[in-house]
Amino acid sequence: MAALVETVRGPLEVKLLGPTLMHEHIFVLSTEIQQNYPQTWGDEEARVNDAVTRLNELQAAGVTSLVDLTVLGLGRSISRIARVAEQTNLNIIVATGLYTYNDLPQFFQYRRPRRSIHGEDVLTSFFVDDITKGIANTTVKAAILKCATDVQGMTPDVERVIRAVARAHHATGVPISTHTHAASRSGLDQQRILLEEGVDLNKVIIGHCGDTTDLTYLRILMEHGSTIGMDRFGIESILSFEDRIETVVRLCAEGYSEKMVLSHDAACHNDWLEDDVIRRTGSNWNYLHITKDVIPALRQRGVTEAQIGTMMVDNPLRLLSRVR
Repeated sequence: MAALVETVRGPLEVKLLGPTLMHEHIFVLSTEIQQNYPQTWGDEEARVNDAVTRLNELQAAGVTSLVDLTVLGLGRSISRIARVAEQTNLNIIVATGLYTYNDLPQFFQYRRPRRSIHGEDVLTSFFVDDITKGIANTTVKAAILKCATDVQGMTPDVERVIRAVARAHHATGVPISTHTHAASRSGLDQQRILLEEGVDLNKVIIGHCGDTTDLTYLRILMEHGSTIGMDRFGIESILSFEDRIETVVRLCAEGYSEKMVLSHDAACHNDWLEDDVIRRTGSNWNYLHITKDVIPALRQRGVTEAQIGTMMVDNPLRLLSRVR
């Protein structure tokens, strides 16, 4: 039986994914602001057309699949993403989960697990339904789970989300991808909670590991089983291009290419950030940076074609595979 992955256009044989960006967004939106102050969003058609153009440019550059990790808390709109997907041959994979650094929305505050931390949680039910039934009464199914930990650390609500994600993983078999604050080594806290929930860390991507040059920390995450996301190429306000490249080069030389994926954490439109902030973040923070700049720089520093293929093709295939 073929290994399949759900995309916005339906199930696809994983072997057809090809080069894949594992941590991106198409739109990051503050939904209530957008609904009540629509001038902050602008023209819907123009936004959709711009996204289609950017994704078609990405495909023309040789990337054939993209994982959009936009979940609750980031302004997910599956109907809008479906409109974009209809106009590009790029494979778009979407996520479920919840993005918070500290507290959950009030909706979930009043719907807590009935029997302690190990009780039933509406979060898990929502995530499982997104994976098995479809998102927002559509046929589009999530193929990956998302959670986040930042500088605030493992707050009670963040821990609740991670445990709900772990249980949805057990129920469905889809992988987990995370947001972390690398400087505080928050990936280790995530691994601890996931291990307590019995998750195989080989199915977990600890995100934003490219934000640090702390090789000891990164080796620990990988030795525990997780793949690490070197997934913020272009964000030079956190770490320079040279440092990001050198970290990947050194880890490849140590034999860790089978435990890394590459990406940008970019978006076609992100209303969290004003234009001047985006410019300060990095002039190359866009979908084309890896194919245009990162891969040539890795080659120049001795990373082999096989290692690049492992990070861009083989690792995404392994992580996203589910046999049915």
